[in-house]
Amino acid sequence: MKRLLFLLTSLLFINCSKNPETFIKHLNGYWEIEEVTLNDGSKKQYNYNDTIDYINVTDSLSGIRKKLKPNFEGTYKTSNNAENFKIVIENDSLNLYYSTPFTKWKETILNASQDQLLVINSNKDMYLYKRYQPIIIE
Repeated sequence: MKRLLFLLTSLLFINCSKNPETFIKHLNGYWEIEEVTLNDGSKKQYNYNDTIDYINVTDSLSGIRKKLKPNFEGTYKTSNNAENFKIVIENDSLNLYYSTPFTKWKETILNASQDQLLVINSNKDMYLYKRYQPIIIE
């Protein structure tokens, strides 16, 4: 419980001290989940991911997010499905509003850097992503 309180306090400090607009430039690229902290404080570590997320932001503050399956040849398998989102800065937060033919939802970017991405959803579950590094076999 103390770890969760420390993490939330740290996130609040990070959120208050950074302009959320600066996070946008770090969103583009390939991301893999490193850890999920559920709203009850329990955590799940991800040592291996068979899928990664590809995020592409356009100049109009919208973009897409796709699930990709990397392979050892350095390419990716994917379906034609993509989740469209709009970026909205409100209440000093960077929010992504997703829309598919089936549902709509919101995620808030708590922190984004060159190497890490921290996202919280409406269930208060936090997802920590790291920049995807492909496995190179020579």
